[in-house]
Amino acid sequence: MALLQDKTPLLSLSIEALPGQGYRQKQLAAWLYAKGARQWEEMTDLPKALRSEWAEQYRISEFAETTPFLSQDGSVKYLFTLLDGQKTEAVYMPYSNRKTICISSMVGCPAGCTFCATGRMGFGRNLTAAEILDQILFAAHHQGHAPREIRNVVLMGMGEPLLNVDNVFAALERMLHPQGLALSPRRITLSTVGIPRGIHKLAASGLEVRLALSLHAPDDDTRRQIIPTALRYNIAEIMEAVRHYHAQTRRRITLEYTMLKGVNDHEWQAHALATLFKGISAHVNLIPWNPWEGAPHQGSPKAQILRFAGILQQQGIPTSVRWSRGRDVGAACGQLALKTPRLPQAQHPRL
Repeated sequence: MALLQDKTPLLSLSIEALPGQGYRQKQLAAWLYAKGARQWEEMTDLPKALRSEWAEQYRISEFAETTPFLSQDGSVKYLFTLLDGQKTEAVYMPYSNRKTICISSMVGCPAGCTFCATGRMGFGRNLTAAEILDQILFAAHHQGHAPREIRNVVLMGMGEPLLNVDNVFAALERMLHPQGLALSPRRITLSTVGIPRGIHKLAASGLEVRLALSLHAPDDDTRRQIIPTALRYNIAEIMEAVRHYHAQTRRRITLEYTMLKGVNDHEWQAHALATLFKGISAHVNLIPWNPWEGAPHQGSPKAQILRFAGILQQQGIPTSVRWSRGRDVGAACGQLALKTPRLPQAQHPRL
């Protein structure tokens, strides 16, 4: 019998490239993406001989081990050990009216944002399309849901999605496909620190998912202090790409802004941020900073966050404060850092 890691990952295949033909192929797609089967034995309406044949060639799961961490607020952080021993994480967040999952696109992250625990870890490797998708499928199965019951997916976990475009775009295609997860593009949000060429590729892809920009400062000087990629891409370049994406898709842009005491929470920065987004359909999410061991920052006081939000709202910019979930299990925004901060050395993707 072939070793699991030597088998072809089923989730790496497009819907049209799944084994079988016609009706059998549709049955297999339904078992994977509609019913969430994790074992070949579950696929009871497929002939046993065919299941045995496919089980020798293909694997369903991409994880060697999974460890869930339950938060007091009902969120669950999943620590996934991949088949090569590296690790990544996802966070499942149940709300009264929806089920959301925040998934990763990398092991670690090369962006190095100073306020983010994942950035401190460094870069391990890109996740494959199969590993990206399986975060959703496993979490749904663990929660007792069919995969399509999770109706909101955010690529805001570990990694910079637009530095892993081939795998991320392939995973998105399976999420959107009517025989895949059948998600609406309006229910998928891709978060980027601001990679202009990646934003242009996303605009040209036709995927039309929601774009979230992790800007975190309205001026280049401040941004360079907290986001190393800002040394390569200035705000003017990023905003040109964002405006292009908005013009191509007509999708409202989400602006993510982590509030750091004495760094990016001044009133003049709120006014500058409002000016930057005039004329664009955008919504600002102010994110209270979530602490992690060894961090070089402090979070802005609640009163300052609300004052900052008030200025934006007065300037006509829709704004909300995103109070994070899963903070007690290290699952909140900026806290994902596995259990071990050190990762095997790997060549960083070109920023």
